[in-house]
Amino acid sequence: MIINSQHFDAIVVGSGSGGATVAKELTERNKKVLILEWGSNAPIKGTKWQALGMSGIPGRSLLFTYGMLATVRAIATGGSSVFYYATAFDPPFDMLRSYGVDITEEINEAKRELPISPLSDDLVGPMAKMIMQSARDIGYDWHKLPKIFYQDKCKSECWRCNYGCPYGAKWNAHMYIKEAVDKGAELINRAKVKKVIVDNRKATGVEFAVRGIRHKAFAQKVVLSAGGIGSPVILRASGVRNAGNDYFFDPLIAVMGTVKDIKGGKEIPMATGVDMEDEGYLMTDMTVPAFLYAGFTAEVFRFHRLFSHSRTLQIMVKAKDSLGGRLTNSGGVRKRLTESDKQKLLKGYERAKAILRNAGAKNIFKSWYIAAHPGGTVRINDLIDSNLQTEYENLYVCDCSVIPEAWGLPPTLTLIGLGKRLAKYLTGETKTAGKNRDSYHKA
Repeated sequence: MIINSQHFDAIVVGSGSGGATVAKELTERNKKVLILEWGSNAPIKGTKWQALGMSGIPGRSLLFTYGMLATVRAIATGGSSVFYYATAFDPPFDMLRSYGVDITEEINEAKRELPISPLSDDLVGPMAKMIMQSARDIGYDWHKLPKIFYQDKCKSECWRCNYGCPYGAKWNAHMYIKEAVDKGAELINRAKVKKVIVDNRKATGVEFAVRGIRHKAFAQKVVLSAGGIGSPVILRASGVRNAGNDYFFDPLIAVMGTVKDIKGGKEIPMATGVDMEDEGYLMTDMTVPAFLYAGFTAEVFRFHRLFSHSRTLQIMVKAKDSLGGRLTNSGGVRKRLTESDKQKLLKGYERAKAILRNAGAKNIFKSWYIAAHPGGTVRINDLIDSNLQTEYENLYVCDCSVIPEAWGLPPTLTLIGLGKRLAKYLTGETKTAGKNRDSYHKA
């Protein structure tokens, strides 16, 4: 199948927060958009089995690097935003400006459009409240975090954030994709993009496979938004050989301790926390469902704690890691935690232990390392310019891979801002901003 090149103004590869925003914004400007998504478009059910199918398949969505450190991503319409905790940290404005990227206006737009605010007190669970009070008692500026929730749709004692919200309460990029399709965009699921079609150093389309059958699609612009792992793999196959080197992946641990006077385990995670910016890590509550809790305990052989879920307080410590490692051509992850990264997590572990002890917790232990938000694999002013364009004309990247430095915080709001900015640039609403394309490294 060859899709008519005259039909589309843009092809967007991937439907996570960055790609979904670009697709929505372009269709709102009456552009014809084709969205290619590797995963399915199944309605979100909020079950562990669906979540495992979309984000827990080894070699596909669950990847392991050295030391059995797991990197998790979701392959579905909406990408990893389907299973994220919808925490809306502000972008690193100063850092991005130093690379010629200013998304202040776009973030203000997003904040007007999206339901961004801390959770109401009645939606903050008892475990999060206990952790916050304990942290404050010993001097931490622990507070409620901004979330992207339609709070009137939330259910009490609900634990389904981890598995995808079936009630439409938690914003995810699937919602933007639906808006784009409702306005005329075409979505093809189960579409695995193999490479970008390039003619005389200009991108003209993509090659992709659906159920093993090869297809081609053509458009005036191509936007890769396949994620911190997917986009560099496609770029490598398209001739950009240095994509996928020296990246970050936000390693984290869960610190757990059991208390007596509580019966919980069913609440929205990351409702509260503190950013220990000077020390390079974030601490938040992270109450997960019993199934995930069992995985955390089993992987470190704490089998005697398997049935203590409803009484176990959990704190996440997530570090800003060092750039390093590489991706394989097939999307395998090859990276080690540096000693500096481990020390950040261990320092956070000691602080988390003190907070849990102050809350009366016993039997405190930590999980093995996990990684989230792989990014920096196609960095601004390295492999793309400040307009997110690659060395190939008409080929752009808009996802976590473009973030130029390790950051250590959830990137969703940043990606929405970048997506809005790119859509404006592609439609001529803004002119070139930042450094000339010849000033960045070409692979």
